[in-house]
Amino acid sequence: MRALRNENHQILTSVTLTTRKYLAVEAENLVLRAQVSELSHKLESLNEINHFLNATNGVFGPSGPSPTSFLEPEGSSNFFNNLFNMVYLSQPIMASAYMLHFNGCG
Repeated sequence: MRALRNENHQILTSVTLTTRKYLAVEAENLVLRAQVSELSHKLESLNEINHFLNATNGVFGPSGPSPTSFLEPEGSSNFFNNLFNMVYLSQPIMASAYMLHFNGCG
């Protein structure tokens, strides 16, 4: 009878450890699924931006379709095709203290 109790205890311990490992893997999978969803959304947004930029390529330049895309600006002197000229898009716009004073915030 004692041998059966020991065997039962070993089985229960093994099942408990396996369950803990399974739950840890499931938690990690949940995090990975969330990251996949977030990255997929970001990729979709970037693809939309790329499509928009490629669709409007040439609007400000010479008429007719441009042979290069936004991400491949070589051979084009168009200002809007040069990635280095897009730095201004990421610059923050700061409100002056003078402006905040007239809005009742100062």
